[in-house]
Order: sequence, then C-alpha cells, then structure tokens
Amino acid sequence: MLALIRHTGWRTVSNVYELGGIAVFGARMVYQTFTPPWRLRRLVDEIYTTGVLSLAIVLLSGAVVGSVLGLQGYITLVRFGAEQSLGSVVGLSLVREFGPVLTALLVAGRAGSAVAAEIGAMVATEQLDGLRMMSVDPVDFVAQPKALALLISMPLLSALFIVFGLAGGYVVGVGLLGIDGGTYITNLERNITFSDEVVGSVLKSVVFGALVALISTWRGFTSAPNSAGVSRATTGAVVQASVATLVFDYIITALWGG
Repeated sequence: MLALIRHTGWRTVSNVYELGGIAVFGARMVYQTFTPPWRLRRLVDEIYTTGVLSLAIVLLSGAVVGSVLGLQGYITLVRFGAEQSLGSVVGLSLVREFGPVLTALLVAGRAGSAVAAEIGAMVATEQLDGLRMMSVDPVDFVAQPKALALLISMPLLSALFIVFGLAGGYVVGVGLLGIDGGTYITNLERNITFSDEVVGSVLKSVVFGALVALISTWRGFTSAPNSAGVSRATTGAVVQASVATLVFDYIITALWGG
C-alpha cells in the first residue's frame, strides 16, 4: 500500500514538473517570436517542410472523409425522408469537427513526429550543445521557427481539408446519389454561419496547431541523447499531441458551443 502511494505521489510530482517545464518552454518561444532577430528565411523553410509537404495527405484525406460523410449521411437521412439536407450534414460535420481535428491528427503524425525526431537527433549528436557554445539560443534558432510554422500551417491545412471534404461530399451526393446540386449548396450556405461555425473552426485549428507545435518541440528537446531516446520522443510526441487535441476539442466545443 505504501509503495502504491509513493509511486502515485512520485508520478504526480513528475507530471506537474513536466507541465511546468512545458509552460516555461512555451513562454520562451512566445518571447522569442516577438524579439529580434526574426529568422524569416528559416520560417519559410519550415512552413514548406511542415505545411506544403503535408498537403498531399491532408487533401486526399479530406476528399475521402467528405465522400464517406456524403455516403453515410445519405444512407441515414433517406430513412427519414431528409436526404435533401445532406449538404448541411456534410458541411457542419466537416467545419465543426472533422476538419480541425483530423487535420491536427494528420499533421501530428506527419510533421509533429518529424520535428520531434529532428530535434531529438540534434540532441543525440550534440548539435544543440554546439549552438549554446556559440552563444546561440537553440530555442530561438531551432524550436521557435518550427513551432511558428506549425501554428501558421494548421489553419490553412484545415481550411483546405474542409474544402476538399465538401467537394467530395458534393461529388458523392450530387453526382452518384442524385441529390439536387442547388439544394446541396443552398443548405450548405444557410446553415454554416461565419460567427459560429467558421470562427469556431479557426479557433480550434489555431489551438491544435499550438498544441502540436509545443508538444513536438518539447519532446525533441527533452529526449535522451541516444537512438532509443529519439524513438521514444517521436512516439511520445504523436501520442501526446493526439490526446491533447481530442481533450481540447471537447473543451473548446463545450465552451464555444460549436
């Protein structure tokens, strides 16, 4: 019993300590974002690496998810004679939930893991120590451009995911299932409002981007300086970022209502 209590207390203290470390690390990156010199060239390179190279998987996934939503939504709605509302169902599902959440999960698996692995490899090969010896802050030079690139890329990728998802739903609903195209678009426009659905979706994607960026860079910086440590950091970054995304999705939905 005493061993269980001791272990529980140790884990609690360890988790609180890690949360404090993440908070301090995030505050340092925010400070470096507004402090010159601004490394715009590195930022552009990181946006290409994390955002542009993730386009293919995000667009393909968006089209597939939209097509599945169109098919499943039609099968369900036709039972109630409401198949003409398919545009609303597909649009609300993508804008409110599937767009931001699935994009964050895809980016965490594609770009977040790469960020954690790259920084972990720099720790293992003592490149970060070399930067410190040259009086270069590794948080400013390495972590901040990667985190800011993820933060910028996430809303854009989420918007493209939603657009391709709506197109996939349209192709299935109108082209294959015979829904009237004008009704599909009209219901889509009538039920998706800017102040609720669109702003809520952008808010979610920004928060998810910050979570993925913070967790990925933190796990890379705190990895053990060996190959096993890099592997654990990569896996931990994906798992923790995915879980954090789902938890904050519920919190934002409960507070925002969309």
